[in-house]
Amino acid sequence: MGIVKISDQMHENLRVAGNALSRSINAQAEHWMRVGMLAEMHPGLDHQAICQRLGRAELDGGLDITVAIAPEGKGRKPRAPSNGKR
Repeated sequence: MGIVKISDQMHENLRVAGNALSRSINAQAEHWMRVGMLAEMHPGLDHQAICQRLGRAELDGGLDITVAIAPEGKGRKPRAPSNGKR
């Protein structure tokens, strides 16, 4: 885990969005980073497709950049089922 410095305005944006979606500030920031990472790696994907990839990644044990950059259906490596903790 590391520390990421963000502006006060972004912190407030995270707080508001996180509260609205029942997420902590850190969970909201991580969600936005995951969505943004996939959007940059796959500019042709819409939000629905990105959410589907995030769902599949979670079922496979978490988002892994080496898998995320692979084309659809390629590079996915099976992982042990998650016990809900990281």
